[in-house]
Order: sequence, then C-alpha cells, then structure tokens
Amino acid sequence: MSSKFTDENSPWSSITGPNLGYVMEMYDIYQESPDLIDPEFAELFRQYGSPLEIIEQPAASTSSATASVATDKFGKVLAAVQLADAIRAYGHLASNIYPLNDRPKDTSRLEPSAYGLSEQDLKEVPVSLLLPDAPSSIKDGLEAVAYLRSLYTDKVAYEFSHIVQPQERSWIQSKIESGQVKPSLDAEKKKELLNLLTHVEGFEKFIHRTFVGQKRFSIEGLDTLVVLMDELVRLSESKENIMIGMAHRGRLNVLTHVLKKPYEMMFAGFAHVGDEAFLPADGSLKITKGWFGDVKYHMGAAYTSPAGTTIKLAYNPSHLEVVSPVVAGQTRAAQELTNQKGKPVIDSKKAYAILVHGDAAFPGQGVVTETLNFSRIPGYQTGGSIHVIANNLIGFTTEQNDSRSTHYSSDPAKGYEIPVVHVNADDPEAVVAVARLAFEYREKFGKDILIDLIGYRRYGHNEMDEPLVTNPMMYHGIHKHPTVRELYGRQLAGENVMAEDDVKQLDADTQKEMQEAYDRVKENNSHDNNKQIPEAVLNGFPEVPTGVDKAVLTQLNEELLSWPADFNVFSKLARILKRREEPFTGKGKIDWAHAEVLAFGSILQEGNPIRLTGQDAQRGTFAHRHLVLHDDKTGDELVPLHHISDAKASFVVYNSPLSEAAILGYEYGYNVENEKALVIWEAQYGDFANMAQMMFDQFISASHAKWGQKSGLVMLLPHAYEGQGPEHSSARLERYLQMGGENNWTVANLSSAANYFHIMRRQAKMLGEESIRPLIIVTPKSLLRHPLVGADVEDLTQGHFQTIIEQPGMGKETEKVERILFASGKMAIDLAERVKDGTGFEWAHIVRVEQLYPFPSEKIQAIVDRYPNAKELAWVQEEPQNMGSWTFAEPYLREIANGKPVSYHGRIKRSSPAEGDGESHKVEQARILDGALAQS
Repeated sequence: MSSKFTDENSPWSSITGPNLGYVMEMYDIYQESPDLIDPEFAELFRQYGSPLEIIEQPAASTSSATASVATDKFGKVLAAVQLADAIRAYGHLASNIYPLNDRPKDTSRLEPSAYGLSEQDLKEVPVSLLLPDAPSSIKDGLEAVAYLRSLYTDKVAYEFSHIVQPQERSWIQSKIESGQVKPSLDAEKKKELLNLLTHVEGFEKFIHRTFVGQKRFSIEGLDTLVVLMDELVRLSESKENIMIGMAHRGRLNVLTHVLKKPYEMMFAGFAHVGDEAFLPADGSLKITKGWFGDVKYHMGAAYTSPAGTTIKLAYNPSHLEVVSPVVAGQTRAAQELTNQKGKPVIDSKKAYAILVHGDAAFPGQGVVTETLNFSRIPGYQTGGSIHVIANNLIGFTTEQNDSRSTHYSSDPAKGYEIPVVHVNADDPEAVVAVARLAFEYREKFGKDILIDLIGYRRYGHNEMDEPLVTNPMMYHGIHKHPTVRELYGRQLAGENVMAEDDVKQLDADTQKEMQEAYDRVKENNSHDNNKQIPEAVLNGFPEVPTGVDKAVLTQLNEELLSWPADFNVFSKLARILKRREEPFTGKGKIDWAHAEVLAFGSILQEGNPIRLTGQDAQRGTFAHRHLVLHDDKTGDELVPLHHISDAKASFVVYNSPLSEAAILGYEYGYNVENEKALVIWEAQYGDFANMAQMMFDQFISASHAKWGQKSGLVMLLPHAYEGQGPEHSSARLERYLQMGGENNWTVANLSSAANYFHIMRRQAKMLGEESIRPLIIVTPKSLLRHPLVGADVEDLTQGHFQTIIEQPGMGKETEKVERILFASGKMAIDLAERVKDGTGFEWAHIVRVEQLYPFPSEKIQAIVDRYPNAKELAWVQEEPQNMGSWTFAEPYLREIANGKPVSYHGRIKRSSPAEGDGESHKVEQARILDGALAQS
C-alpha cells in the first residue's frame, strides 16, 4: 500500500499545485470519514495511500527541491499549498500596480502566519509541491513562497483562477512562474522605448503649448498605451488586419504614433487648414471624410505597415463604448471568405481586434458586456479580442466609489472567463511583457484577454477643466508625480544604457522635429471647409431593374424545396413549405417569406454574400421564414440556400443573443468592412430597436456625412397594430423619419411581397456604390400571409421597386375622384379590404406610399395632377397623430396640394403607442377607416 511520491506507477506522481492541494484535502476527509468522498478517490487512497506518504531514500539521492515529506507534516504541507494558491489568486490585491501608490494593499491572505506556518515549516516543504516550474535557484518552500510573491505582487498582477478550463490556467501559471512574463529587453529595445515615450509625451506638450485652450483629450498619464499598441503591431506582422476601437482620450496620439498619421496632418487640424497636402504619397495612410465632418478626436484612419498589415482605427462618436461591437463586426468580416456558396470560410488568424475601454465605462455601459458575450458565440466570435482598459482611475469627475460596485473596473470580464492582467502604466517594460503575453494567449486559445493598464489622467477631462475643484487629493498627488518618460529616462541613465545628457537631448530633438512640422503647416494656406454633398448621394437611387427570369426563379424554387431523402423535415412544416410550389403552377400567391427567400437565392447567384441575424431570425418571430430546417429525428440542420445551383457567394442566418445595441453595431461594422455583403438585422419586434437607438443615432444615420463611411445595412423592424397592446405594435417609425436628411437612408413601409422582393434586390445591386445607403423596412406581422400582400410569379420576373403603388380598381374615373387617400403598410391593406374592387368608391382613390423617405413627392404630384376635381388629400395611419409618418409627410403633402385641404385620419396624440385592450383597438381602427372612407 505504501508508495513513494515520485513513483511513476502512483496516480499522485504527476499532481502538483492546486490539484495536489485538492487531493490532499480529500485524503484528510478520507482519514476521518471515507464514505464522504467519491468512491473512486477512496479506492485510490486505499491502494496508494497518502499523496505524501514516502519510502525513505538515501540522502545523497534526494535534493532539497524534491525531498519527500513525512506523513506527520501533512497539515503543514496542505497549509503551504493553500498559501501558494492564495498568492496566485489574491496576489493582485497586494501588487504594485498603481503609479500614484494611493491605494491600500491587502496582504492578509498572503502571510504564512495566516495559515499557521513559520519560516521553518516552509523550509521543510518540497519546492515541487508549491512551484512546479521553479527555477533551479529555488532551494526550499520558503524561497518558493518568496519567489511567488515577487511574481504575483509586482507591477504586473494576474486574475485567472475564474477560468474553467484547467489547461488555460496551467498555461498562464506556467508562463508566470517560469519567469517568461518578466520583462527582459536589450539596450536597443530600451532606447527605442524611451524614444517612443519621448515622442508620445512631446506631441502632447507641443500641442498644449502651441494650441492653447484647444481640446485634445491627452494621453498623458497613460502614455504607455501607445507602447502597448506598438508592441502588438510589431507582434502582428503576419496578420492582414488589426482593428482598433477606442474612445477619444489618447486618440490623437494613437493616430500619430501607431497609425503613422504625419505630425503635419495633426497640426493642420488644430490650425484649421487643409491637411491633404501632407498625406503620405506612398498610399500607406487612408482617411475618409464626410461632407459635414466631425471633431478631430472622433476621426479614424487606416495604415498599411511595411510588413503589409493594415491597422484600422474605427471612427467613433462620444458615446464611447458603442464602437466595441462595431469593431468586432469589422474584424469578423475581415476574417471571412464569402465568395463561395455555403457558409463563409473563417480564418481568425487573419485579423483581430484591440478594444480600448474607459475604466468608468467598462463596468458602467451595458454594451460592453453585450460585446464580451460574443467571444465564444459561433456567429460572432472572432478568435479573441485583446481588451485594454485605459484606466486613469476616474470618470470625468467621478471617482471609483461612485461609479461601480466591483473592486476593479475590469471585474465584469471575469464572468466570461476572460483572464485579466493588471499592469502599472509607469513601467513600460512591464507593459511590453504584458502585450506579448496577451498576444500569445489570444493566438493559442482563440479567446479574449483583458489588460487593465492602470495610470492616471494628468489634466482634467479636457485640457480646460480644473480637476482640483472636484478631485483635490488625487490631483495634488498627480501634480507631484513625474511623467513615465522622466521615470524611464532616469532608469536607463541609472542602468548606463543612456547618459543623462542624451536623455535630455532626445526631448529637445523631439520638440524641434515637431516645430519644423508645424512650420510647414503654417506655410500651407489651403482650407478644409468643403461642405458639398457628393452628387451621387444627392441624386439617390436610380430605378434599377430587379426582375428575375421565370426559368431561374422556377429552378431556384425547386432546389429550395428539394431535401435529401434521408433528411426528415417536421411533417407539418414540410406541408407548409411544399405549398410554395403552387404559385409556379398557377395556384396561390407568393407570400412575404417566400418572396424573401427567392430574393436571397437570386442575390447569391449574382455574387453578393448575405448575412442575416436577429433574435430567432432562422425561423422568424412569426414562424414564417424557416431558412434553417431541423431533422425531426436527429436534430441535424439543413440550410437550403447552401445548396442552390450557380450561387457565387456565401449565406448565413444566425439566431442572435438577446441583445440589440451590440448586435446592430456588430452588423453595421461587418457591412462597413465587407461593403459588397447584404447584411440584414431583424428586430424580434420593431420596438426592440429602442435598445439600439444610439447605433442609429451615432453610426447608421450619419456616418457618411460625418466620416465618409458608407453602409448598405438593412434593418427589418416588425410593425403593425394588431390589438395586442402598446408593446410590439409600433417600431417607432417616426424616429427614423425624423432623422432622414441628405438621402442618408431609405425608410419603407411595404404592403406588397413583390415590392419586398424588389427592394431587397435593389439594395443588393447598389452595394459598394457611392450612393449606397442603409435601408429600414417596417415589416409586417399579420400581413406576412395575407392574400392581398401576396405576389404572382410574374410580379417578380419584371419591373423594379415601386416607391408608390396605386390601389387596383380605384381612381379609374378621374373626373369623379374628390379625395385621394395616402397610407402605407398594414393601414393600406385595411383600406384595400374595405374598398375591395372599388365599387361604390368612385369618388376616392388610394395611394400606397411604400417608400416614406426619401419621400416620393414627384410621383405623388403626378398622381394628384391626374385628378382635377380632387378637393382633398388625406393621410391615413394606425399610429397616434404624434407618431407614425403623418408629421413627416404633412409638409410634403401640403406643398403637393397647392392650397387644397390636407386632412389626417388616425388616432389622436398619445403618450403610449397603442391601446392596451384588443376590443378598444378594434373600435378605434374601425373609426379611422370609417372616417377615411366617408364621402363628404
């Protein structure tokens, strides 16, 4: 039964560290009550004895590092293992990670006395039990504990015990304890670091002195953020793309020193003169600009390094964290090959994201955790992002105790099993080491990792703020604290890497370099105040032919309904789908979902990849779509669009996580990066888009005007009043119409499956064009299967998207028409049901306004001009008067009416979108229709 601890036949021979501690605890319980532990463990203890039980060895063959432990020392060894584990788990609480040294250190769990251990006790514990990767210089347990403390409480601190996978924990632990994370730089690398820090600091000092009072949101106090990014770029020479998302603080410095935007271009922005003359002639730097512009610290750029890696800094509004999912989507698009049928081929090694967060925003903004949740979800994962908290220990004027409930700002990441590395921003060599660790972890495990770069903010929120007013204690300390360049310069002088005079001269040379750049700017008399909207944008979409040959549609339909013989589609669903054969034999209509899948198939055949996401998008909220079929017996999935002939591009549809803001931002970013992809986001209900409002406001509606960034993103927002209460009735259409301007997007409320087919195909055909714009479609609910919405095959084989549709059977006798009614979406169909073939309503005409923005004034004017005796134009809607499209359409209608009355038929102004009772809804809906169709 006795076994030597190092015996190869013993199960205990390969167990060390935390695992050994656990086994020892089990053995302790076994000795008291064998029945309380797992029977398999009990059997191992019966067979092999204690993990520490020994057979005496000759003294000469036993080194102090591998010495055995007598069984009477079991408790002390267990305590020592617990101490070692505590240092690993809680060493960060006692670490030297705060440059201002103004935070208390907690060593209570790191003291041997807390575990009943003396120095002598630790000396008797074998090193191998505490430190499997111990350097040869460590001779006993006491030295092992001291070594562990030096690793885990220095200027780099670690949190990784929350990670579930043991191989990840073991890898990180081995990296730390073998000393591989410890910085080891040669003299040349140290000089390079000081040179970079001098330029980073010198840039801020020059602007502060030269452009007094201008905002720049300086990096000072977190200068080593540039060091961190510079090292990541150096490590990424095999990558095609690095995508960076960050807030405005430090942004100008990152643009200058990571994306190599020339000093002249930066200074031109402050001097309010044109900067294009200073754009590098080699084409390595690309910058887009909108006609309306944005402040300099929101702008982005793309730089291609000599190694061929393109580094992209995303454009970002002041709603800071919203850029994170956008960059994640850009990264996924850069990783995917979409020019072949089926699912895209993903290579996560091609690109990765660096997402820089604020310390107050990281725990404060929900979009952060929404984005973290993407890290291992198949439709959204990117093989790991490197997150960086640019931690200046304050949010505007708010200190930590008022901004979060957690110990660290980084704590939310731990819920997603993301390792966290805290590093003192005043130690540039440690920052380099942490960058290397993060990059290697991402490459090895394909997971997110977080670097908490802890520094401070040398000035106020902006350079005109006086922080002593609100944060006096912190800023008295900051004003006395040397800069990181000064500290590192002293260090290199002390190490005889550089002479003190050379350190000073480096600063002087840097200021001279910047002054010379500014002198060149002052010689430039051009101005950058061109506010002209591009002609292609002003002209809008042309009428693009979007019909598809009947033979092509027929074959496509057959292929979509042909499943492998051994694939068992749920019988009820199979019958529903097989009805899609009927319109091609002269029976029935093509409903909304059928028109959609035919549009998708034809778009794929013409070479545009499609990505559709949303909550329950595969089936569709209203059980209408079914783009992914599930085998009724095995659960296997089949995507018919993957198997159509002649497809030249990929197709995916993903059921998204239950979030909106990050998802919509992600899809916007994907589309910006892959401009030829038809990217579609569907809200489960239209009002779910409320949760993503900042994405509409900050990116989708205005990115072209602000930044020159085009998007063809499609958003499907289910909308219609069905008597189900105020939630999920209204997509808040009025919000998108209110934001309409400069042909920034298309807003449509459709009443025809054929028109849906054509508008999707039109959008696909315009992708990549200068005139492309996002598309918001207010999609139906009850109309999805309504016969008046359905299409004939011929409706899809010819024509194009119609911005207006005249009601069939109405308005034939032009002299008799007295009132022209305008409606869209479900209300147009409700009117159609009332008037049927138009008999008895010769006095009226109905026009369905399918495209609300840009408003089709010219086409409506042409219709109105046909009816010389029309006395009134009327707008009919189901939404309250202060919602929906009335307030948007009214000015256009009054101009078209040229003095004739323009009336409104709908609900009165309300605070809530719809009634809470179904019967009340029916009464109100009937009132609206009766009023609209009552002859005056």
